[in-house]
Amino acid sequence: VQLQASGGGSVQPGGSLRLSCAASGDTFSRYVMGWYRQTPGKQRELVAACTADGMKTYLAVVRGRFTISRENTKNTVYLQMDSLKPEDTAVYYCNLRYEASPDTAYWGQGTELTVSS
Repeated sequence: VQLQASGGGSVQPGGSLRLSCAASGDTFSRYVMGWYRQTPGKQRELVAACTADGMKTYLAVVRGRFTISRENTKNTVYLQMDSLKPEDTAVYYCNLRYEASPDTAYWGQGTELTVSS
């Protein structure tokens, strides 16, 4: 499977941005898609994830500001980010894990978000 992420950029605090990630290849098997982020010197952290059945999980500090959604007909996951803060600045990575093999992760290329005035 290949993941193509897009939508990063620069935004002022309080602004909004939407990330997209399209999967291609084996998109028939059930999978979880999500977004991670990483800043220099820190471990990559899970921001949000969505199962095939639509169950969602969020990093506590983004809950209520970020919304993850899936469009299964397009094999695409979105991350709507609102009320952005400077601490949201990071490289965001799309992630896919098949339910049948959750220990194997597939990654898209990172897309950078900068929140700054």
